Amino acid sequence: MASLTSILSGFAFGFAAVVLWKGNMRGLLAAANSITQTSGEMKMALVVRTDLKLGKGKAAAQCAHAAVSCYKRALYDADKYLQQWEKEGQPKVVMATSGEQGLLTLARDAQKKGLIAIVIHDAGHTQIARGTATVVGIGPGPHDMVNSVVGQLKLF
Repeated sequence: MASLTSILSGFAFGFAAVVLWKGNMRGLLAAANSITQTSGEMKMALVVRTDLKLGKGKAAAQCAHAAVSCYKRALYDADKYLQQWEKEGQPKVVMATSGEQGLLTLARDAQKKGLIAIVIHDAGHTQIARGTATVVGIGPGPHDMVNSVVGQLKLF
């Protein structure tokens, strides 16, 4: 019986070593995350400053920057949330705030709750000055957590 246990232990150790050796760490982590998958709805919020009077295309581009930036950060910092969010169809909501201070406050509140929050600053090529904070992306994260930060805002 001891030899069977030794063989199985050796096999498991060897298999894990090969997986890690081949650089498939991400696959192994994804498998581990699927065991601890979060339950409940997920979402991402994109909050646009209305005081800047951005054109529709400009606002859409800034929101796209925020969504991509949040996604990239979630690959490393919130993989289990990201996987669940993707399974649910990547729900997003676009909301409005009236100024830069509101945008920065939302970002700080989201980060305090453990959510991803990325403020987008414009490059200054078209409608507004370089470095202007335009949008904050929050999430992806649990619906209730995201709502605890942006729930009081109106849709954009």
